[in-house]
Amino acid sequence: MTFNKRKLFRWSRLFLLIYAILGIAIYWLQDFFLFRPEPLGNKHRYAFTEPHREVNLQMDANSLMNIVQFSCRDSVPRGVVLYFHGNRKNIGWYARYAHNFTQYGYEVWMLDYPGYGKSTGSFSEQRLYDYASQLYLLARKKYGADQLIIYGKSMGTGIAAELASRHSCRRLILETPYYSLTSLASHYFPIYPVGQMIRYKIPTWKYLQQVSAPVTILHGTADGVIPYSNSKQLMEVLKPGDEYVTIAGGSHNDLDNFPLFHRKLDSLLSLSTPSN
Repeated sequence: MTFNKRKLFRWSRLFLLIYAILGIAIYWLQDFFLFRPEPLGNKHRYAFTEPHREVNLQMDANSLMNIVQFSCRDSVPRGVVLYFHGNRKNIGWYARYAHNFTQYGYEVWMLDYPGYGKSTGSFSEQRLYDYASQLYLLARKKYGADQLIIYGKSMGTGIAAELASRHSCRRLILETPYYSLTSLASHYFPIYPVGQMIRYKIPTWKYLQQVSAPVTILHGTADGVIPYSNSKQLMEVLKPGDEYVTIAGGSHNDLDNFPLFHRKLDSLLSLSTPSN
């Protein structure tokens, strides 16, 4: 009996040690777990097939926001899609999706977050919101609010929702969103108090309750990055007229391959241009 108690004590100490080490790693390496930027030199030249131009906004002495504006082939654009991408790489990875919108006569403006691509500056949750606001203000110099579509993909969905909660737009579209970053972290680290450990909250659910524009959510049932079950909780905060579109078999990065995804975009983007 004494031997079993000693053995149990040793295993308990080992478990607590491993638990503590992993917890410390999660706290100090959370930026690595959550964000995978790929920085580029300021002399890098993109070779996109879509017509485009780059715009750089100096946010402060140490921060520069790089924007790529994809233009449509129509002489008079119907509006602009403000596109907030996911946590990987940079604009170069997401440029392939611009055609989904330019083909309907919309410009697509993509920004890189601090440390992504050519954008520089310190990275924080508030800085993500600040960059989004500056992109919106830049777009409003050219377009009316009813010509703006705010679009978020993956990590960018929470940023897009926060922007739409404070600024008017024609529609908010979220592709593979999360309920909140803390709830997503809890999915991966269920035995840790991640609500107190994670610096980044991004409560998409909270922001959606303050969005007056129509909301469309698209999510696949086989998403292995942001579970469908996590996203589906957002249905509780959608208002009448909003929609949650389930794409059976869709995973995190392949919704673009599903006809339903394109049928839904077609129904949203092929509508007549609103009057100013």
